[in-house]
Amino acid sequence: MAALIRAHRPDLGATAKLVRINDPVRLRRKSGPDLAAAVKVLVGKARAKAVQRKAQLVVFAVHEDLDGFTDSDYGRVRAAVADELARQCADLHTALALAAWESEGWLLLFPDAFPRVRPKWKVPAQLRGKDSGRIKEPKEELKRRLGSPTFRESDGPLVAREALTHGLITAPEGRNDSYSDFVRDLADWA
Repeated sequence: MAALIRAHRPDLGATAKLVRINDPVRLRRKSGPDLAAAVKVLVGKARAKAVQRKAQLVVFAVHEDLDGFTDSDYGRVRAAVADELARQCADLHTALALAAWESEGWLLLFPDAFPRVRPKWKVPAQLRGKDSGRIKEPKEELKRRLGSPTFRESDGPLVAREALTHGLITAPEGRNDSYSDFVRDLADWA
């Protein structure tokens, strides 16, 4: 996620600290008071991290895999979560990375980054230039189709960093509406 944020917001500079908060809360499955309470916990953790690091919290990005396609359910879930984030973070810029199926679907937008991580990896034609928000379980597809060594979830950040380093993030191959929504959120950080 850090590589994607840095690619689309180079104005943050190298001095901005991107801090990860691992929390098992699943926002996409919540609504009403349960959603509000879960967002409050996450925002509280982010604010506490900022105080702990003697830093100012200015932006708040939340990542969650949807485990589904970019369809009407996606739109409903995204709107509910994004609205609650905006309500509770009125003093912050927010971005919601609600990845259709999973973040590996976003990585498929940068197929030329994969061989930069493992030279033997080549994203096959049937996964290139597609609507990756319509590929069911892209992580499993990558495991099956990239070859040896087998793709692992922990390879994702390496692929994203290579995509950033080689300027691939700003020119995605294919589309993914959930990625486009996230990039639009980042663009709104004025």
